[in-house]
Amino acid sequence: MTSSTSPIHIVGGGLAGSEAAWQIASAGVPVVLHEMRPVRGTEAHLTDSLAELVCSNSFRSDDAANNAVGLLHEEMRRAGSLILRAADRHKLPAGGALAVDRHGFSAAVQETLLAHPLVELRREEVAGLPPDDWDSVIVATGPLTSPTLADAIRTLSGEESLAFFDAIAPIVHYESIDLSIAWKQSRYDKGGPAGDGADYLNCPMNKAEYEAFVAALLAGDKTEFKEWEHNTPYFNGCQPIEVIAASGPQTLRFGPMKPVGLRDPRTGHRPWAVVQLRQDNALGTLWNIVGFQTKLKHGEQTRLFRTIPGLQNAEFARLGGLHRNTFLNSPRLLDGALRLRALPRLRFAGQITGCEGYVESAAVGLMAGRFAAAERQGITAAPPPSTTAMGALLAHITGGADAGTFQPMNVNFGLFPPIEGTLRGKERKQALSARALRDLDGWLGPAPLAAE
Repeated sequence: MTSSTSPIHIVGGGLAGSEAAWQIASAGVPVVLHEMRPVRGTEAHLTDSLAELVCSNSFRSDDAANNAVGLLHEEMRRAGSLILRAADRHKLPAGGALAVDRHGFSAAVQETLLAHPLVELRREEVAGLPPDDWDSVIVATGPLTSPTLADAIRTLSGEESLAFFDAIAPIVHYESIDLSIAWKQSRYDKGGPAGDGADYLNCPMNKAEYEAFVAALLAGDKTEFKEWEHNTPYFNGCQPIEVIAASGPQTLRFGPMKPVGLRDPRTGHRPWAVVQLRQDNALGTLWNIVGFQTKLKHGEQTRLFRTIPGLQNAEFARLGGLHRNTFLNSPRLLDGALRLRALPRLRFAGQITGCEGYVESAAVGLMAGRFAAAERQGITAAPPPSTTAMGALLAHITGGADAGTFQPMNVNFGLFPPIEGTLRGKERKQALSARALRDLDGWLGPAPLAAE
C-alpha cells in the first residue's frame, strides 16, 4: 500500500466488488479485495477471474435515451465506471445492446485493478462475519454467497432466511392497467394500517375466462432448474401458481385468485375469480400481481397474463421467476448509504442487496465504493438524486420498495419519480433520461471521477 490510510475491505470480486474497489482506489483510498476463488469455488463460476460473467454476455440495451438500463450505462460512464470502460473496450456486435467478449472483459477488469497501486487482491474465503478490526467493509458476494458468511449475515440481521428458491411475482407499470375494467377495493373494504379500504387493484374473471386461464397456465412452457438448484426447497408460502393449480382446477379460486369480499362495480356482483395487484413502490408507479410467482418462461408469461381482463395492454417492469438466490431485505436492513443498520461498518453491494442484473449490480458497487471512500476521508457523500437511474435504484432498494413484498428488481423507468406533464411512451422516457443526466452531472460536479 502507498497510503497510510487504513484500507477498506471488499468481500467478493464479482462486478459489484470490482467496481467498488476501482471507485475507492480512484478516490485515493487503499482497498483490499478478497475473492474466495479458486480457494473455494461456486456452482456457477468456471474461472477464478474477477468480474466473471457467469450467464449471458449481454449488458442489455445501450440506448440511453429510451431505455432505463441504457441510461444507467451512460450514468456509470460519466461516473468513471471500470465495468463500463472494460465493456466498451470489449464489445461485440449486438444491435442496440452492449454485449461483450466475456474473457476479454473479465481480463481487462482484473488487469486494471491489479495494476493500481492502492489495490491489493487476496485469494481467500472470508468465513463468517469479517474481523472486528476491519472497520469499513463492503460485502459484494452475489447470489451465491458462501454458506458460512450467509449464515452469519442471517443471524446478525434477524431475518428468517437469506438462501431459498426465490419465487418472484410479476410487476406491472400502473399506467398500462385498464382502469375501466380493474377497480380499487380491498376484500370486505378493510383498510390496513396505512390503507383506506381500497388498497388493491382487482381484475375480474368469469367462469370461462378462469378455466381457460388455468388450462393455459398448466400447459405453459416452464423453465428448468439449474443442476445445483434441485435440492433447494421452495420458500415457504411462495409456491408457483402453476404448482398450486396442479393440485386441482379450483385451487386458485380458494387461494390467490379468491373473489370473496369483492364486488365488480360494473355488474354489482362478485366475480368468479379475481387477480389482485398491490402497490409495489412508494411512488405508486409499480404494482405486483399478488401470489403470481411462476416458473413460466417469460414469453409465456407475457402472453398469458395479458389474457387477464384489465391487463390486456400490460407493460411489465419485471416478469416472474424462480431460482436460488441470496439477498437481503434491503428496505428493512440497509440505510441510504448501503450500511447494515445493525452493524454500520458493513456495507452491501451487488445482487445481495436485491438488485437484479450485471449493470445494476455494478452500479450499486459503484455507489457503495464512493460512499465508503468518502466516509474514510471524513466526508459525508450525498446519494445520487432519485431522478437518476442510480439514485432511483438506490432509493428503491433502501426504502422505496415495500419491505413486506421486496424481491430482486432490474432498473426500470417505473422506479423514477414521475415527470411533470402528460408525456407518454417514448417522449416520457426521453424526458426522464434527459432529466436524469442533467441531475447526475450536478451530483458529479465539475470534475467527475476520471476513468483512466
